[in-house]
Amino acid sequence: MLQMLALVAMEPPASFDADPVRDEKIKLLRTLRSFDVNNLENSIVRGRYGEGRINGQEVSAYRSEEGVDADSKTETYVAARMLIDNWRWKDVPFYLRTGKRMAKKDTEIIVTFKEVPHSLFGSAGLPHMPPNVLAFQIQPDEGISLRFQAKQPGSKICIGTLAMKFRYQHVFGGELPEAYQRLLLDCMAGDQTLFTRFDGIETTWELLMPVLEAWQRSDEKPHEYPAGSESFPQADALLAADGRKWHGLLTI
Repeated sequence: MLQMLALVAMEPPASFDADPVRDEKIKLLRTLRSFDVNNLENSIVRGRYGEGRINGQEVSAYRSEEGVDADSKTETYVAARMLIDNWRWKDVPFYLRTGKRMAKKDTEIIVTFKEVPHSLFGSAGLPHMPPNVLAFQIQPDEGISLRFQAKQPGSKICIGTLAMKFRYQHVFGGELPEAYQRLLLDCMAGDQTLFTRFDGIETTWELLMPVLEAWQRSDEKPHEYPAGSESFPQADALLAADGRKWHGLLTI
């Protein structure tokens, strides 16, 4: 997830060669603000799935899985609120989440634009306009979509949300390669662009190790969420504190 964050937020590289791309990613990773290990709940939350239903079938809790210690404190879900300390992204929050046994398999990057400071349609009963949303669908059904506000044809001011969607398979046809197929091909071709360099790995571990060590020292166990759910209250609170909420899985 940190690699995808770096790809979204990094400055444009001088070229699309491996080293310029990885240089910019590492520069971005080095500007990520460290977590306050004495107040982790306000910036990073962990969870663990309990019993629930997925696709109509009952599934067991993590601690009931074969080979798992009943007293395990291992997390299966992490949500984080992160800040980047540079000029471009000052005070812009980035929200990350990943989990197992969720409602659906979905990998996406959502860019929510800032709301306009003043609505031109206040007199028409629209004092607030929903922000535009750009979505990059990584898996499944790879593509890009843009959700924005548009006026319906006619004399009346009727504004609603429209979505423009692009899907690779719909346009180009055929089956897209799996992630590891692409990496194996790049490996054989000697293309290191998508591979993480050692200094990038070192930077991310410097960021995350204090968090992992704090969790290890703590007696608190991960928050439990039902298998088949999209989130849970403690993870939702990360965004609610900023007046935001998670996008639903596969709703863009």
